Amino acid sequence: MIDSPYSNIHSTKHLGRVALVTGGSSGIGLATAMRLAREGARVYVTGRRQAELDRSVAEIGHDAKGLQGDIASMADLDRIFSAVAADAGRLDILFANAGGGEFSPLGSITEAQFDKYFNINVKGTLFTVQKALPLMSSGSAIVINGSIAAIKGLPAFGIYAATKAALRSFARTWATDLKGRGIRVNVVAPGTVVTPAYKSELGLDDAQIAEFVRQVAEIAPLGRTGTPDEIAKAVSFLASDDASFITGTELFVDGGQAQV
Repeated sequence: MIDSPYSNIHSTKHLGRVALVTGGSSGIGLATAMRLAREGARVYVTGRRQAELDRSVAEIGHDAKGLQGDIASMADLDRIFSAVAADAGRLDILFANAGGGEFSPLGSITEAQFDKYFNINVKGTLFTVQKALPLMSSGSAIVINGSIAAIKGLPAFGIYAATKAALRSFARTWATDLKGRGIRVNVVAPGTVVTPAYKSELGLDDAQIAEFVRQVAEIAPLGRTGTPDEIAKAVSFLASDDASFITGTELFVDGGQAQV
């Protein structure tokens, strides 16, 4: 008996759909790619580092494909979308997740830091979405990874927070720009979710991360931090037909951290 290619799919929520997750090598991006694949989607993931991307594709399984590239590079984005177009011919779900940040208080911010994170988080996301649109048709969904930082005023995190606030503003405008095309665009705003970026991007060590988690647990109504898969579930919902009448909104998945 030949096994069905869908025999290890957990649900059919996204069966037959084509999904692209940027920054899918680790953390929330990887968790979302894994969830979409388990729910039936044909998944493509991007990442800057080939070895890490290869490991993530093996972990995702379900015939996922990795596309190496940096969203801040227009040439890389063109190559990524050309590959999706040639291989799948369309795109039904885009999770614009790739991004980064670092701590730097006012007075210490450099021009290089500003340019780096606005190029990645704002310019990169803008052109990721714009270059995806020719592959998307009515019923498609765009989900942008935002952050509670956009509304919280967290210390020394102003550049990152401003980039995420820009993405929230983009989503409102894009929802209007896409009127009549049947393409929905929404933002998921995670609370504190510990991912490898806490070390690789933010430069925190284990003790600092543990203390940060403890502080969040004290103030968040649910008394804990979140997990990457909890964010992935929200992304899956916003990308699914269950959210067919939702566009231009921001869904906070933060254990109440930014709500009270």
